Amino acid sequence: MSGFEIDRRRLLLGASAAPLAASVAGAAQAEVVAKGQPLLGNPKMPEPPAKRMGYAVVGLGSFAIGQVLPGLQAASQSAVTALVSGNPEKARDVGARYGVNKFYDYKNFDKIANDKDIDCVYIALPVGLHAEYTIRALKAGKHVLCEKPMASTVEECEAMVAAAKAANRQLGVAYRVHFEPNNMEALRRLRAGEIGDIRYFSGETGFPANPAYPPVKWRLEKALGGGGSMYDIGIYALNGCLMYVDEPPIAVSAVYTTPAGDPRFTEVEGGVDWRLMFASGITAQGSSSYTFAYTSQQRILGTKGYIALNPATDYNSIGGVIHTDATRPIRAGDSLVQFAAQLDGFSTAALTGKPHRTPGEMGLRDMRIIQAMYKSADNGGATVKL
Repeated sequence: MSGFEIDRRRLLLGASAAPLAASVAGAAQAEVVAKGQPLLGNPKMPEPPAKRMGYAVVGLGSFAIGQVLPGLQAASQSAVTALVSGNPEKARDVGARYGVNKFYDYKNFDKIANDKDIDCVYIALPVGLHAEYTIRALKAGKHVLCEKPMASTVEECEAMVAAAKAANRQLGVAYRVHFEPNNMEALRRLRAGEIGDIRYFSGETGFPANPAYPPVKWRLEKALGGGGSMYDIGIYALNGCLMYVDEPPIAVSAVYTTPAGDPRFTEVEGGVDWRLMFASGITAQGSSSYTFAYTSQQRILGTKGYIALNPATDYNSIGGVIHTDATRPIRAGDSLVQFAAQLDGFSTAALTGKPHRTPGEMGLRDMRIIQAMYKSADNGGATVKL
């Protein structure tokens, strides 16, 4: 062994022994005491479970289980306290996973009026059932956040809004992208004037509907789905258009794009191409379909540049670009937070009585436009004034 080689074990022992000896020697001179640091700033902290707004989730389909309940679990102002399902075994299984032990079915649903642990109700049922259970929940004295589209008809939407006013309760429609960080960043940059004045919007949404898949099958039945692709996925581009344009449209035209003889579409339309006109001269158009490959994209064209979101309305991968003198990415955060943020936003509105970001009146507005689209398509694309 060379005289320059070092015994590794002795080196490690020596290195650890030295500070230990020093600390023992210094113990008599000074005592080191751990002290908690003060809370800096004003960080947002979650409410303890007992102080969160309690939600009854109505309908335990794939969306409720895959998105709504995880959103409630991640929320800071909201918590799931009850489940409503026609399948008691599934309800118990889901409840066991989320620590829920209060269960209702569709026959005893009105008894939620006596449940003090339920402040809000999330309606995650097929569209054809939205109006009935929203109105029943409002009459039971609960605030209601209803999935989109709000209902099957304008008349149902009007009845829901009236019921909320009569009960003095909040009614919201679950337009989640209003709480999604990348959509909100695109909106912020638009309103900051980065692409100049908006002149044009386009949005394409769709997927190939497979009637053998249970979550899709009911969407092809008019009694449950209300309408076809425009109700289900096309409404995202319509609602997004009105969020960015921020001006009421004055007229609409539309045509059906359902493939001839497609057996999937005997009750509802398979596709709609639409166009909106605005008093300022802005135009917007979109395409909604149950027949083309999955698509979720939106473009906002201004006098100085454009914003493109693709995908625009996904659950967890929304992103896009802004182009002026150069093309730069829009990436403001994780899209998954939109579910918890939406729930907490509604909880705050329900607790404070302040207006909700996506109220029932917004859902009513969108349904009026969709039904005007159908009226136009039924008349060969004739323009319908709004």
